[in-house]
Amino acid sequence: MAAAFSRNNKPRNVVISKEKADELVRQMKSDRSNGSGYREKSLKLHGWICAKCAREFDSSNLHQLTVHHKDGNHNNNPANGSNWENICNHCHDDEHSRGLLGDYFSK
Repeated sequence: MAAAFSRNNKPRNVVISKEKADELVRQMKSDRSNGSGYREKSLKLHGWICAKCAREFDSSNLHQLTVHHKDGNHNNNPANGSNWENICNHCHDDEHSRGLLGDYFSK
């Protein structure tokens, strides 16, 4: 079993099999290599701006803009982009840490 890690390399509560992890890596590499990746599609559809803090990006800092899956399912990638929002890496970390904090405080 392999644990998923957040952007700050802290383990998350998600555990997947090595086979599933390998398949996800193969799929991401395939999407990136043939240009059909959802990130490129989302950038074209939603623009180079963070949907949370409205920070604008250009080619020099575009790597800091990430695609957030609204439903948390990275396999749910509709062509119309309805499950995506472009958010900066700071807002993305905040978005995912909110769930962890909620779980922590509800226990």
